[in-house]
Amino acid sequence: MQAEDLLRNDVALANRIIERVGLSNAFGHASARIPGTSTFLLPPRRSPGFADASALLLVDTDGNVLSGDGSPNSEFWIHARIYAARSDIGGVVHAHPPGCVCLTQLGQPHRVVHNQGGSFHDSIAEYERIGLIRTRELGDLAAHRLGRNIALMMRGHGITTAGVDVRTATIAAVFLEESASLQLRMLAAAGGDATRIRAYTSEESERVNDQLSPAIVQRAWEYYAAVAGQRPIGG
Repeated sequence: MQAEDLLRNDVALANRIIERVGLSNAFGHASARIPGTSTFLLPPRRSPGFADASALLLVDTDGNVLSGDGSPNSEFWIHARIYAARSDIGGVVHAHPPGCVCLTQLGQPHRVVHNQGGSFHDSIAEYERIGLIRTRELGDLAAHRLGRNIALMMRGHGITTAGVDVRTATIAAVFLEESASLQLRMLAAAGGDATRIRAYTSEESERVNDQLSPAIVQRAWEYYAAVAGQRPIGG
């Protein structure tokens, strides 16, 4: 199988994963850069649960659709402008996981509360502006807010994760929602008193900052790929 075919398969599977595990439903999208170019693969405008490797769009960082049938999701500018700003990024995921949305609306920062959250210590940015990212200018703003971080938590909206490839960006999104959901459960158990949460210190987080390393990403990807293959859409 050719490299682009493999990449197409990964993009389609990444989209199905974020839908099957509940990070998104009718909305949300994952993309991958064509290596060494300013172009990326993105599904057309429909639920990520329907993503198909044979029906992806090729888009450039200026927002031009170069090939494929259909129109891109309206927030494709998130992907386009992150790729424009970050030559090191090979994959981007934008999703609407409920735990992360809840944290942003509670005004609670993300805290590292379990091992899989270790990679997010000092690596999460915040985007406070309410609304969708439907223009180049707002895409640039989102990319600016992301900076050199792994993830962007977007108030009342969702998250955007960026990684060396689409697999890493996808697993980062899954781990971030897992972390946020645990934090919410701890906050509820503590009666809303965030000081009772035993968040990891910087030193403790450093011990587990390898949670998005290639070996861990590969193991997690294998699992979530299997989950996506077994669960029905909406399931």
